[in-house]
Amino acid sequence: MATQVQLSDDEALVLFELLSSGKLEPVMDTAEKHALGVVLASLEKQLITPFSSDYGDRLVAAESSLVDRYGG
Repeated sequence: MATQVQLSDDEALVLFELLSSGKLEPVMDTAEKHALGVVLASLEKQLITPFSSDYGDRLVAAESSLVDRYGG
């Protein structure tokens, strides 16, 4: 069985940054690390923005967009 999840570009970018930053490492158990590693690998295959020279600006814009959309 496989599950597909649809994310907006902004959601994918913010999630990529969170997962790749290692911020969650101290609070995850082994199974969670494996599951989130699979999600991160999938995002790495699909996203090109993290390799852009203006990645920082795009990340800030994505974060702002999500706060505007869902509230702060």
